[in-house]
Amino acid sequence: MAPPRKGGARCTGLGLSALPLTVLNIGYTMAPVGPDAVGGAEQILAALDRALIDAGHRSIVVSNHGSQVAGTLVPTGPVPTRITDDERAQSLKRHRRAIAEALAFYNVDVVHSHAVDFADHLPEPDVPTLVTLHLPRDFYPTGAVPAKRPRTWYNCVSASQRCSFPPFAAMLPEVENGVPVDRLQARHARRNFALCLGRICPEKGFEYALDAARLAEIPLLIGGELFPYEAHRRYFDNEIQPRLGPCARFLGPVGWARKRRLLNAAYCVLVPSLAAETSSLVAMEAIACGTPVVAFPAGALTDIVEPGVTGYLVGDVGEMAAAIRAADAFDRERCRKVAHRRFSLERMIGSYFALYHRLAAAKRTP
Repeated sequence: MAPPRKGGARCTGLGLSALPLTVLNIGYTMAPVGPDAVGGAEQILAALDRALIDAGHRSIVVSNHGSQVAGTLVPTGPVPTRITDDERAQSLKRHRRAIAEALAFYNVDVVHSHAVDFADHLPEPDVPTLVTLHLPRDFYPTGAVPAKRPRTWYNCVSASQRCSFPPFAAMLPEVENGVPVDRLQARHARRNFALCLGRICPEKGFEYALDAARLAEIPLLIGGELFPYEAHRRYFDNEIQPRLGPCARFLGPVGWARKRRLLNAAYCVLVPSLAAETSSLVAMEAIACGTPVVAFPAGALTDIVEPGVTGYLVGDVGEMAAAIRAADAFDRERCRKVAHRRFSLERMIGSYFALYHRLAAAKRTP
């Protein structure tokens, strides 16, 4: 493990304290972290890790091999090629060991967990801990939230998500996700295709996007990662693969640069999620690119998509097809302005940094 990084915090225009911090960021046991990650939690962790380093703080990241971090990676092992109960148990042991090693080696001020399985590997509550709940309430095991432990706080990533949890003292105000609006914008020529991005799994509802695009007679591109869960592979084989063809292509994972090109060139972006989305980085990114979003009204999507301004909220495949055909009527520059006002990455980072300093102060209080 590398020696601790020296140096104080610099002013970054976010109004941060000059006190340097060491933050231990914990990712999910089964997903690498990085700007090209598919999962929103992994992308948000990567953005915070980068921001900590840019501000002169120290960021330690516990995550899988293959993670791309700006700070110090404490690797836990590769993502299994086939995810079984035994592989989960072994991955969990490696995660716990890496977290313990990081806490023993570094003088950590705050632990920040982004993992859906956070309750299985949180360290002893000697250090103030923030748990960001990136997923719907029902995705967490019964009793995991709130965990009965001191010096542990929680936050949601949208108001609609927070309202799904019963009130409890350790729940902090939500910190809404943000995206790098300026970096996303590019002047690519619009092309005649609709776009879907995300993890390939049943709750994302990509089969409905495929059916709607076929009805609208517009090509559809799907970019995303198929993780080695049996249910995900079965879903792809049974629902996605049979619908692919000359006018419907699966691209596989797409990195940052390619994603930006696709988002800027797309006629519209489809978000056919069936689960109550706690946020949607894809929808925010599309709007930042001036590309309208057509989505089912699932969870926080009702807050992100402004009907008639940045996209449409639809009730079924037929309505989605009609909305696709009408997407050319949107003022794309207006979409970009909305993203600047609502989805700033800097706003999100500033909110988390304020929490870090607040929780670090709790560590120093006897």
